[in-house]
Amino acid sequence: MMNCWKTVNLEREVGINRIYIFSFLNGFLSFIFLFIPFSIFHQTSNMKDHGIFPFIVSLILLPFAHKLFHYVPLLLTNRSFKIKWRINKRKFPMISILSTAKMSKLTSIISLLSPTLFITLPCLIASYLFPNYFAYFLIYASINIGLSSTDYIYMIRFLRAPKKCIVENDGSSYDILIVK
Repeated sequence: MMNCWKTVNLEREVGINRIYIFSFLNGFLSFIFLFIPFSIFHQTSNMKDHGIFPFIVSLILLPFAHKLFHYVPLLLTNRSFKIKWRINKRKFPMISILSTAKMSKLTSIISLLSPTLFITLPCLIASYLFPNYFAYFLIYASINIGLSSTDYIYMIRFLRAPKKCIVENDGSSYDILIVK
């Protein structure tokens, strides 16, 4: 028999506007704090530009990639999930992915950290290796850090949960279940 230890819903606890402000500030400050050391390191490099179109397209695709990378650990552990596409009021496509399987605490934490491992870290490495494009990679990394802000808050809540708990995602909140 499973009992709910805690339900974590950041939109209800904090508010959507505060989440947006926190994410924006987190991404903006991460860009500032990352750009300064990288620009000092790459002092003499010239920036290359291939136009605004590839940059805008990659910025539009970044949230979708972020969302999809949350479910790479579920694919590797053969967990099931549903992908739903819809178009919101502004005619912009929205993707929502809902895990239909209950996950362990470790799988949930790895799922929350996977966009950081697969997007942010490679962007930081690429900004080190490609000095002509380091600002672009830092922009992508900073935006992903801003997108991951709520993931980090959820991860802190999961780390405080009991060791042998199960995490269930219902789309709007996470339920932390324990066996009684």
